[in-house]
Amino acid sequence: MDNVSSVIEFTLSGFDEILDYKLTFFCLTLLCYCVIIMVNVVVVVTIAMDRNLYEPMYIFICNLCINGLFGTAGFYPKFLLDLLSHHWGISYTGCLLQGLVIYTSVCSDICFLAVMAYDRLMAICRPLEHSSVMTRQRVAQLVCFSWLAPLGLLSASTIFTSRLKLCGSNIKKLYCANWMVAKLSCAATNWVTSTTPGNVIAYVIILFYIFLGVFIFCSYVQLTRCCFKSLANRGKFMKTCVPHLLALFNISIASLFDAMYMRYGSSDFPQSFQNLLALEIIIGPPLFNPLIYGLTLSQIRNQVLHKYLQNK
Repeated sequence: MDNVSSVIEFTLSGFDEILDYKLTFFCLTLLCYCVIIMVNVVVVVTIAMDRNLYEPMYIFICNLCINGLFGTAGFYPKFLLDLLSHHWGISYTGCLLQGLVIYTSVCSDICFLAVMAYDRLMAICRPLEHSSVMTRQRVAQLVCFSWLAPLGLLSASTIFTSRLKLCGSNIKKLYCANWMVAKLSCAATNWVTSTTPGNVIAYVIILFYIFLGVFIFCSYVQLTRCCFKSLANRGKFMKTCVPHLLALFNISIASLFDAMYMRYGSSDFPQSFQNLLALEIIIGPPLFNPLIYGLTLSQIRNQVLHKYLQNK
């Protein structure tokens, strides 16, 4: 068991920068979390209660919003409690679990956007084949893929990370991430030879999401070509694909910020700037995805307004 860490608790030193503004951050965070829960639940309930929305695209949107609730549950409750506390620590197991939940949610977002791109490709470029291809069984398979593939990959990464012997317990962030824990490894300076299985999983994850990114890009290139050939297709593209592109832009910016944090988070950048980079991936997609689809897709928007006015 020499290769297993003896660290039982981590210190989240990202809180050092916000000590003087804890109450303000608590109020803003609580408000943000309540808004995230509200907008995601509204979209999920609206789709679940309207049988006219039992179509592949809306089922994927519903799961995208559920995924947003799943990811934020791994961060906001703990963060709010920390803001009321004088001790900013997290247990070893809790740290690994938090990183697993947050990053599984982020990766699932990308998977759902990929399968939504595939659905739009079939619906617009091959409309006659869409119903025969996107059957209930196929939709269920794609939903399971979007949930289970990220969970499996990130779980494997977490298992390998848990086997590292650590020589530190200070995480310079507001929440945990596997790569931050790996940086505390006693063999971090000899990473390639000491944690080869972990590296293999990391490269598999990177290649997997590069493949999904290329697939999404190629799908929208083909969609754009189809839309130039038909005015009707152009209308479908504007109504249903533009929200997907906005959501894709949203998750891309959040992932870019997180990548910047991974690259520059341990340098001499101010801790406040590092916290901003870290929070973008927690705030952006879960908050703006349901707003994007709720406001831009008329079927969802009309149902929400109808139910709201009816209740009034």
